[in-house]
Amino acid sequence: MQMIEQFTDLTPVNVVFSFLDVLLVWYVIYKLLTLIKGTKAVQLLKGLFVIIFARFATVIFGLDTLGWLLQEVIDWGFLAIIIIFTPEIRRALEQLGRGKIFQRSTGQLEDEQTRLVEAMKKAVSYMAKRRIGALISLEKETGLNEYIETGIKLNAEITSELLINIFIPNTPLHDGAVIVQKDKISAAACYLPLSESTFISKELGTRHRAAVGLSEVTDAITIVVSEETGAVSLTKNGNLYRNLTIDEFEAQLRKMWFGPEQDSEIAPKWNWRGKKNG
Repeated sequence: MQMIEQFTDLTPVNVVFSFLDVLLVWYVIYKLLTLIKGTKAVQLLKGLFVIIFARFATVIFGLDTLGWLLQEVIDWGFLAIIIIFTPEIRRALEQLGRGKIFQRSTGQLEDEQTRLVEAMKKAVSYMAKRRIGALISLEKETGLNEYIETGIKLNAEITSELLINIFIPNTPLHDGAVIVQKDKISAAACYLPLSESTFISKELGTRHRAAVGLSEVTDAITIVVSEETGAVSLTKNGNLYRNLTIDEFEAQLRKMWFGPEQDSEIAPKWNWRGKKNG
């Protein structure tokens, strides 16, 4: 009767509040799923759905004994969930008390971006000091799958140690480019298109020409460490930023990779239009 009254009293104000009510419920569910993403609670949730589905099946097929057993599991299961996930529940309540429960995803994103930049910085710094040649391309909007197919697929977490090991001379993966998609090293030993521009300095080798070539046909960012000098460079949108200090490299990489699309504050040492400085 109460539900019927709600449907017959559909004033504009009630419609708006009903819509907001549903929207808020979905938002809360979405945030809760975001909180448990990547934790062991996800597997538990999948198992719970399987049990519930099986319980409905026992009703349909008249499996009374199995249905009773599954119903007992469901009834006591919620108590077991509370006991098993007491630390997670306590942490979530603490975040709610601090008003940060719905800010976690944004904070996690910023932490992950910082971790990725720090991993790149640490690896590049190590290789630059020891003059270990490196070529690392970071995918943006334009897909790099055609270049990934030319290399060895890894699908590995980005760490400075892994990047350094890949480019150690005389190892199977050191020759070619590493391609990064989002927060994963997708492949190593990949072949990139070489730039045919006549404005590239003769002192620059194949790595720099490949980095510029990729930047001419995609919006990818490419990191280059020179094997001869240990100099660090970045390429994007046909521009080559050479001889960056580690601090300049970190600032530029963060801006190019995660910042808004805008021109760099550091003037490129070379670009495809033919302007060449230094």
